[in-house]
Amino acid sequence: MTAEKKKSSHIPIRFVDGDGSDADAEYRAENAEAANVIDLNDTPSNLSESTPEVPDSSSAESRGEGVPVGGPDLAELIASRAELKRLQTALAEAREAVARRQADFENYRKRTERDRGETHNRIVADVARKMLPVVDNLGRALEAERSLETQESREFRHFLNGVELINKQLNDVLESLDVHPIVAVGERFDPHIHEAVVTEPSDEFEPDTVTEEIARGYRIGDRLLRPSMVKVAARDD
Repeated sequence: MTAEKKKSSHIPIRFVDGDGSDADAEYRAENAEAANVIDLNDTPSNLSESTPEVPDSSSAESRGEGVPVGGPDLAELIASRAELKRLQTALAEAREAVARRQADFENYRKRTERDRGETHNRIVADVARKMLPVVDNLGRALEAERSLETQESREFRHFLNGVELINKQLNDVLESLDVHPIVAVGERFDPHIHEAVVTEPSDEFEPDTVTEEIARGYRIGDRLLRPSMVKVAARDD
């Protein structure tokens, strides 16, 4: 039985006498061939274990494990954050100031409108109060002349119609100023808007009912301008 001779991994050493240029060249060639031989028992897994692993810089950057910030970069980041916080605080204060100014302006506008309305009503009330006696006298004159209208001439009746138109115009002017008469006859006596001048028993009206209007009362808006002077039905007892 013949055994196969294993290939030796030892580098042969030769001693050359004399010049030995050819032998020296052959020796260098054999050493180079032995250095280039790779053992077939070295598997790729063994080779990978012996090869040092190079860290992946991209994965480290994705995990936030890059080069740490320091020095000027860190100082600039801190300054930027401080400036951002200051600007946010200034913006909040500016918005709050604008909201306060708007509320103050709205209150001023409402107060001005209320004062203007009160001033207008006061002036109108003063003018209307001075006109009311004229309207009263003109109405009394018309009531007196209507009883004699059938006995007067046609010219006088035309004159009376003209006076009635003037009276109507005066009442229209008062109405345009938001001055309205108070309805009294047939209403229950109200001391807030009526002033009782005469009280007498009445078969037509219930007690404490206005039976006759002596002087007409007026309102301006929701306020009393002048109470009505009236006659009130009294109780039998």
